[in-house]
Amino acid sequence: MALTVWPVTDEFVAEIYDVDLSRPLPEEDLAALKAAFWKYAVLVFPDQNLTQEQHVAFARNFGEMDKTVLKAAVSDKILRVREDIADVSNLDDKNELWDENSRLRQLQLGNRLWHTDSSFKYVPALCSMLYALEIPPVGGQTEFADQRAAYDALAPEMQRRLEGLVAEHSLIHSRARMGYAEWSEEERKAVAPVPQAMLRTHPETGRRNLYIASHAGRVVGMDDAEGRALIDELLAHASQRQFVQTHRWRQHDLVIWDNRCCLHRGLPFDDLRFRRDMQRATVRDVANTCEQEGLPVPQVRAA
Repeated sequence: MALTVWPVTDEFVAEIYDVDLSRPLPEEDLAALKAAFWKYAVLVFPDQNLTQEQHVAFARNFGEMDKTVLKAAVSDKILRVREDIADVSNLDDKNELWDENSRLRQLQLGNRLWHTDSSFKYVPALCSMLYALEIPPVGGQTEFADQRAAYDALAPEMQRRLEGLVAEHSLIHSRARMGYAEWSEEERKAVAPVPQAMLRTHPETGRRNLYIASHAGRVVGMDDAEGRALIDELLAHASQRQFVQTHRWRQHDLVIWDNRCCLHRGLPFDDLRFRRDMQRATVRDVANTCEQEGLPVPQVRAA
């Protein structure tokens, strides 16, 4: 049976049925899946049963794997899962609930801010695939915001203003929004700012979209206060309800989203009471966004 695509809205988010991601996909199914992905940007696959190896094998259909930033951002971190899977759970390396005051918890709470994965790396993420092994009984949903629709809704003068602008992205910027500043010198170097274009053209569809995130802290060539105000204005615009869909997780859901044209954030839950075991395979993009947009790659300042 061919896979079934069930749109949540006409252009954003779809559920996919009649496919088993634990097995290699026939070429025609993979082609249909990718076509749906380019169109809807977020795909939900219910009832998947995946090992870490199968999770990564499916992700490799979209490109080269990214590695978790946790070893660099929390230098004393012992990984609970393989390095090409990001552990976005509330569990420590002994598979127990994290401590209220752990550095890992303080860092991971930043995932509740609107962001796009790995924009703080010179080559950011193309797509992410988050797999739900355990979910809390309440809370912990994930929201997605369509940055194609957000761009279309900008005033023409704002669209023109953003052409050619570049922002500096860093984990240091986003975590500062949460009051987190516990970086060693080695960690600061590992998450130093990188340049990213503020507008992108989606290579498969040709659609123009915003590319911003809580990781963005400065706009190159702009006064710091003015640049921060612009970033905050765009984040507020891009996360308006008309652009947002909320996914309420079911155990064994796998959700894939296009980081090139989506923002996302995790919603709060009682992370000191309930387990939430979520594992994310992330695929790297092909190049830095400035390079893809044909923009000069600027030098950026230390955060």
